[in-house]
Amino acid sequence: MSLALPLPRARAWSPVLPVVAVVALLGLPASPGGEGGAGPADALSALVVLFCVLRLLRQRRRPLSRTAAVVLGLPVVGLALAAMGASSPGAGLTGLGRYLQVFVLVPTAVLLLVRDRHDFRVLAWSFVGLAGWQGAVGVHQFVTGTGASYQGEDIRAVGTFGPQDVMGMATVVSFGLICAVGLALGRTSVRQRGVAAACALALFVPLALSFSRGAWIATALTCTLQLALAGVRRALKVGAVAVAAGVILVGGFGVGSAMLQQRIGSITQVADAPDQSVTDRYTMWAAAVGMWRAQPLTGVGLKGFPEHRDAHASLALSSGSDTAGAGSGFVKQPLLSPHNMYLLVLSEQGLIGLLALAGGWLAMLACGLRGWWRARASAAGTGLDCALVACGLLLWQLVDFMYADIGGPSTVLTAVVLGLVAWWALVGSGRKALTR
Repeated sequence: MSLALPLPRARAWSPVLPVVAVVALLGLPASPGGEGGAGPADALSALVVLFCVLRLLRQRRRPLSRTAAVVLGLPVVGLALAAMGASSPGAGLTGLGRYLQVFVLVPTAVLLLVRDRHDFRVLAWSFVGLAGWQGAVGVHQFVTGTGASYQGEDIRAVGTFGPQDVMGMATVVSFGLICAVGLALGRTSVRQRGVAAACALALFVPLALSFSRGAWIATALTCTLQLALAGVRRALKVGAVAVAAGVILVGGFGVGSAMLQQRIGSITQVADAPDQSVTDRYTMWAAAVGMWRAQPLTGVGLKGFPEHRDAHASLALSSGSDTAGAGSGFVKQPLLSPHNMYLLVLSEQGLIGLLALAGGWLAMLACGLRGWWRARASAAGTGLDCALVACGLLLWQLVDFMYADIGGPSTVLTAVVLGLVAWWALVGSGRKALTR
């Protein structure tokens, strides 16, 4: 009888594990002053793409269907034209590399490395785990007064991302919350749904303490859609629990209730009495539209917004936003993007680039919703949790892009999200996949 230890099953060594490692690396503290630059997670994402290429060469199989190749490869057209129109070859190559990483290469690698719904759920749970870690750090920052500066106090929860990327923790926690809600509303085991529901309720606290109005709006709309897609009866039950939890957390325990009420109230004042941050955003939006009007088809070129900003912006634009706290000193952060992904693409890549990029996202949303309908109509409801997670993540990103764009360490997570969505929309939602 052989005494050799049995090797682990193939399932134990899922090819999606390198992608999980990319998500896990985002739990490390960001390097001071390294906002906007590549981090460890970006470097590992490049290795994941290389691993995927080597795996495909070894298997010698056709990697993508024709539909998937068109949807994922469509942005390359606009990117190539915008790169040729950049102010310098260096700027064009840098911008091209970043866009290809976030919107083409990493999403394609994730799609090819996710084998089935089990791998999909593993990756979704990794989002929940990262959100739990970042959320715990953020709550600790609020309680101990060691967060980013907000209204003169160091209480804003930013996790390990620092004050230079105040949206980083809010983005991570939102992704985790959406994954948890989708897993809780599925038709898997009672234990998994219970744990997911508990995680979703817990993640509401750090999301609130991020004081991110954009993340609040996107998350509220997304969770509402997820509840509607899960069924009216279940939506009413979960909605009642969420409202009760919110009343207890904010009203009963006073979790930053005064500041939260003021921040929530400011959402309705963005048109009547906007603060300076909102005024800056409106001004940069107008500047982006001005650039597009000057070059309507191809834009001003990749990385061209900062160079052309002052020529199109009004005097209402401030010199930058003030950041401090969370272990960093006072920094005047320059305003180098319009904080609107659609307007950023429109100004730098023109109408061709926007139609190519946004067209692929809308195609994935349509395919994902078609897969949700198939999953809901099946007798066992197989894959319903995956449908709710994928459609929720994409909707959140599409809404968030109205007042945010790519940049910072958390950007690589957007690439993973798009890959997860692409798997469900283009592979996992097919009739054959749902019957396996």
